[in-house]
Parts: sequence; structure tokens; C-alpha cells
Amino acid sequence: MSRARVARRIAAGAAYGGGSIGLLGAAAVGVLLAEVQLAKRQVGGGIAPVPPSADGQYGVAFAGPADPLRLGLLGDSTAAGQGVHRAGQTPGALLASGLAAVSERPVDLRNVAQPGARSDDLERQVSLLLADPSRTPDVCVIMIGANDVTHRMPATQSVRCLTTAVRRLRTAGAEIVVGTCPDLGTIEPVYQPLRWLARRVSRQLAAAQTIGSVEQGGRTVSLGDLLGPEFEANPRELFGPDNYHPSAEGYATAAMAVLPTLCAVLGLWPESDRLDGARREDMLPVAKAASQAAREAGTEVTGARAPWALLKHRRRRRLPATTEPHPEPHEETGETGVPGETEEAREARERAETGETGESHGEPRNLPAN
Repeated sequence: MSRARVARRIAAGAAYGGGSIGLLGAAAVGVLLAEVQLAKRQVGGGIAPVPPSADGQYGVAFAGPADPLRLGLLGDSTAAGQGVHRAGQTPGALLASGLAAVSERPVDLRNVAQPGARSDDLERQVSLLLADPSRTPDVCVIMIGANDVTHRMPATQSVRCLTTAVRRLRTAGAEIVVGTCPDLGTIEPVYQPLRWLARRVSRQLAAAQTIGSVEQGGRTVSLGDLLGPEFEANPRELFGPDNYHPSAEGYATAAMAVLPTLCAVLGLWPESDRLDGARREDMLPVAKAASQAAREAGTEVTGARAPWALLKHRRRRRLPATTEPHPEPHEETGETGVPGETEEAREARERAETGETGESHGEPRNLPAN
């Protein structure tokens, strides 16, 4: 059965309450589980640091009469930025800085992503973002799916949870960009046949996620094997210290792929939705567009007129120099700082910012561009 048909069956099962549709046959599961145990001895051999809090305002230089754009980030450890030490290196900070530079408006970032989260945690994360109606995001980025695969979550359940989250956020008035399930076959310590199985499962889930999200009014960007060539050429540079999560350079590469779609969904590049035949962009049935996007990382799928969708290959934009978030006063104390920050962490951050430790966390950092 073609990947497009499998993806359509999964999406249909998610939408209409069908039973569990597995991504692997029973015989393959035994092989997969055996290989997973071998891979676990090598993947995650290091310890990933707790993701730094990047919540706050970016682009304060653009402060003016216009209200800040509100950006929400949801998902798993990839969305949280696990694997890096500085807030400015997380995907949320990178996207907020890029969006502020393009829109020339401040951007308020709120990241509720949770390391280890699966799609069934999105209900909780959405509720956190929508708890205060005065702070409803203008746009949300969701990055989810890897843990669904590694924990063998039924594909229909995974897609159902994602589409429900997209629908709730769209009903609240937010635009949605979904970074679909990454290609787990690019993880360096994973060997065959697990590598082939992981790639197949990841792409099938990504295609089904695309169908469900687009039909709810969202846009998707395929993360796929986006980092594949870079990981193969520079594995020590693009993997984090735990040999599993991306490093700062890896997150920057992913953020460059998502930023153009993030700007387009807010109407900052209205002409960018025109089809470019020279870039193999086309209008296709949703399932076919989703399947093709899953095979080619960095590809955007946008709903057009059901059952059609736009398949686009956007040019990646250079990320601006990124600074740490500008802290906002706490409501109760009036003091500034990162929400949830301990007294010791606050003192350490303030010493760093004033240069007492010989390192300034507030200086811009030049990020690579493709």
C-alpha cells in the first residue's frame, strides 16, 4: 500500500474514531524491539541538560504602538530545546528572534513544551496556553511525534490528539505551524534494520500528521531527515552531549526551515504563497502532498481548497543574531527574572549578565545559515 494511502487511512481513523492502525507488522515489531535495546545502550549515553527557560520578550528594539506578537511553542524535547545550555540557543528563542526581525515588532514567547511528551500531552499544553484569554497566542508552533514512535503509541491516537490540539488553538484564533515527526533513522547510533524501520514509521506518521493538521486549518513543515546530511558530515557538531538531541547548530538548522512558514502564516510574506514551478511546487491532493512532503525535509503543506493542498519548498532565511529573552516583571513582586527561576539561578544569571564571571549571556550570537 502506498504511503499516501496509509497516511489517509490513519488520518481517517483519527478523525472518525476508527480502531488502532499500526505502522509496523507484528513480525517487524519483534525485530524492532530487539534493536531498540541495542540502540539504547548507545543513544543517550550522555546526560542532556534541563532545557533553559526562553520565555520572555524578543525584539525589544522594535517596541512601538503596535502590540507584541504572541508566539506559543508546544511539543516534546525538540520544541523545549533539550540539549543546549543557553536560552538563546533553543528553537523558541531562535524563532521569536527571527519573527521579531521580519515583522519589526516585539515578540512575546511562551514555551509549554515538555521533554518526553507524546501527542496525548498536547491537551494539557494547549490548556496552559489558553488559560488566560488576554494572552492567547497569535501563532503557535507544535513539534511532536518522535516519542509517539519510540513508545509505540497507536498512530490513529497520535494524530487524533494532534488534530484536536490544532482545532482548539484555531478556534481560539491562533495560526498554527506543525513541525511533523522527524526522521528517527538519522540518529547516528541506530543500525539496520532499526534504521530502515524507524525511517518508515517516522515518515508514515509525519504524512498522517500533515493530513490531520491541514484539514484543521494549520500548515505543516516536514522536519524529516532535515538534519540527515549535516549529521552524517558533522555528527559531533550537530548532536548534543547525550548523542540524541540536536546541538545549538542542529536547532538553528531546524529553525531556519520553520521560520519562513511561520512568517507566511502571519501574512508577513503575502506573495510567498504563489506557486513556483521552478522549485517543483504544485497543488496536489492532500494525501499525496503529505506523502511527498514526508520524503523531503523542509517542505511545507498548506491547505488550499479541499481536497487540495499547496506543496511548497520555501527558501530558508538567515537567522538574525539572537539574544537572551528580555525578562518581564513578576506580577506579585515586581522583580524581573525568568518565571520559575530559583534564587541561586537568578543570582548566577545576573552575575553573568554583568560580566562578573567573564561571560556575557546577553551578547548576540551568530548562527549558521544554509
